[in-house]
Amino acid sequence: MATYESFIKLNGSVGDLVFYNLNGKNIVRKKSGFNKNAFHKNASYEKVRQNSSEFGHCSKIGKIIRQCLEVYIKESDDPLLYQKFAKLMTEIKDLDNASEKGKRTVKSGLATESGMKMLRNFQFGSIQSLENTVTISAGLWDYGLVLDKNIVVDEIIIETLRIDFEEYMSENFKQQIFVEKPMYEYVFQKYFSDEELQFHFVVLKKDGKIMRMGFV
Repeated sequence: MATYESFIKLNGSVGDLVFYNLNGKNIVRKKSGFNKNAFHKNASYEKVRQNSSEFGHCSKIGKIIRQCLEVYIKESDDPLLYQKFAKLMTEIKDLDNASEKGKRTVKSGLATESGMKMLRNFQFGSIQSLENTVTISAGLWDYGLVLDKNIVVDEIIIETLRIDFEEYMSENFKQQIFVEKPMYEYVFQKYFSDEELQFHFVVLKKDGKIMRMGFV
């Protein structure tokens, strides 16, 4: 892109050059070599199409998860969290060895032990991750949360997320437990059916401040 000075004001294309005015300046640039039709059909763009498809998928999944946790993410005070979480979704997607390139998904990546470990270990800004201080077990009608005895908190928040990876939709259910006396196990409600893919996000608070948070 370049500027030009002339008493003749051009607007439009001449050959492979495009002329236009931007903020009072006369601009000239070469036409883009990008061809939309070729992008969708030409074999030389196949790898680009694959990367574009997977990138879009990861961005959408990351967005719907972040939307469920927005109130806690704000507390992390990390302006780069969006990019970091998008990178996490991409790295988890890369663990999908069952699908061909261009069709790999975050869901399949999370089905692996490594994928879930990456999600659990992700740190939201300066707030410490749970680092295996919390475990959750499923009962017939409810869940049990066990907190490391060395962690002192007065409030536990559990966000249960149900993610639809195909329709890019999510639903979350919040439960709060106020700790007056430390217990071996804290029971909380089973909101979604066991057949539905769901995740637990736990927030540990002390005196109104988030001490730790992350996926379990």
